Amino acid sequence: MTAPVTFAYALTGPLRGQSLEGEAVPDTLRAETLGWAHLDAAHAGTRDWVAKRLAYLDDTVIEALTQPETRPRATRVGNGLLLNFRALNMNPNRDPEDMVAVRIWADDQRIITLSRQRVRALEEIAQEVENGEGPESAGAFLADLADRLTDRVEPFVAELDAEVDGLEPKVIAEPDQDLRRRVAALRLSVVELRRHLPPQRDALARLARSESPLLAEHDLREVQEAVDRLTRMTENLDELRDNLGVLRDELSGALSERLNRHMYTLSILSAVFLPLTFFTGLFGINVGGIPGDGAPYAFWVFSGIMALIFLVQGVMLRRMHWM
Repeated sequence: MTAPVTFAYALTGPLRGQSLEGEAVPDTLRAETLGWAHLDAAHAGTRDWVAKRLAYLDDTVIEALTQPETRPRATRVGNGLLLNFRALNMNPNRDPEDMVAVRIWADDQRIITLSRQRVRALEEIAQEVENGEGPESAGAFLADLADRLTDRVEPFVAELDAEVDGLEPKVIAEPDQDLRRRVAALRLSVVELRRHLPPQRDALARLARSESPLLAEHDLREVQEAVDRLTRMTENLDELRDNLGVLRDELSGALSERLNRHMYTLSILSAVFLPLTFFTGLFGINVGGIPGDGAPYAFWVFSGIMALIFLVQGVMLRRMHWM
């Protein structure tokens, strides 16, 4: 079975920026220098790898890193930090709002991250490390990751906002079922984001208040800035949710009004032609004794009577304000 390590790097020391493989990964994580390993949480061997190669970690940390379900959190455990973040899903054929969980353990010697799908923010940090740049401390890594995760959510929320603004005149001018489905899809996206972003904001706020020695003053400022941005986005999502609710009600009302108008027209036509249908059916029966059976002008007399009935009905419906 292949190892569950997706990529690993030394962030400090003589091996800084070098990609690690095999036994070099756990060795670097145990060393005095800072090492980073990213694991595939969906890999069948991840739990065993963490339990055996990182056995020196607290049992609760190992359990939290490998559990299948997570929610955003920030917990200080000794001198380390146990965190769960959410990343916008940028993978092919995936909905961005179906966010990817990122599990993190960080202390002054090691950073361990796990995710079940690719996370572009982690890959970008890895690329910078390969280029000889990137974070050189656990606190800088966490602050950089928080900033990158927030950077990806912000334009997506702005795009949703712009699309909702563009839907408003269409809902008023041209309500149809396609718009109804689009409003429903947008509401689902907003609800999914609204489910993840406030807990992520709260987790980052707890991280900023943790007084962890891993976070320098600059790192704290960067985390607090991410908290402020997530707060603004959460408020924006609340407004979008309310706006989409109004659009949904407006669209439902417009479609119901259109349906009622059509049903009203059909009802008027039915009321007009019901007596005419009765008389034509009555005089169309093929039995003896039909009045005017042998009269040459019977058809025209009957047609005139039908026209008179039609006119009388029209006058009655007009006076009753049904037309």
